[in-house]
Formats: sequence, C-alpha cells, structure tokens
Amino acid sequence: MFFNAPGNPTKFKKTVYLLATIILGLLLSLLAHAFIEISYLNWVQSKGQIVQFYGSCALPPLLQTSIWILGAVGGFFLGRFWWRKVYIERIWVKGISKQ
Repeated sequence: MFFNAPGNPTKFKKTVYLLATIILGLLLSLLAHAFIEISYLNWVQSKGQIVQFYGSCALPPLLQTSIWILGAVGGFFLGRFWWRKVYIERIWVKGISKQ
C-alpha cells in the first residue's frame, strides 16, 4: 500500500497535498516556537532577570507571528517541491523500477 506508485496528478490531490504540508509546517513551527521560548526562559533565568509575558507567552507578539508565518510559508514551498518530485518528475517510480 505505502510503496505503490503515485497515481495521476489532479488539482484536488495537489490541493490536499499542499494543505497537508502547510499543516505540517505549522506543527513544526509550533515545536520551534516551544524550543525557542524554553531556551529564552532558561537564558533569562540564568541571568536573573524578570520576564515580561505577552498573554501566556514570553516571546514578543511580532516574533510569535513571524514563526507561524514562516512555518506556513515553509510548508507551502515544501509541498510544492515534493509535489513536483513525486507526481511530476516521478522519482519514486523511477527508484522502484531500478530494483
């Protein structure tokens, strides 16, 4: 099932593929946000300074928004790249046929 050749590319498949990679990018940006915030809080604690919280986050709102936008844009471009590799250039099929 997982090792079958990809089917024919359609607009619906491309839309779902891009949406899935955008969601992946957003989830990865959430992990990056958590890692950055934890690192920042540990650094501030080692310096003995006081942290100003914005809502429930220690990072400034501009940085929070930037991380989310970079995750979505990165996911979009990742989806476009792999769509071309898997469905247009069909590198997966070429790799299977060599064996």
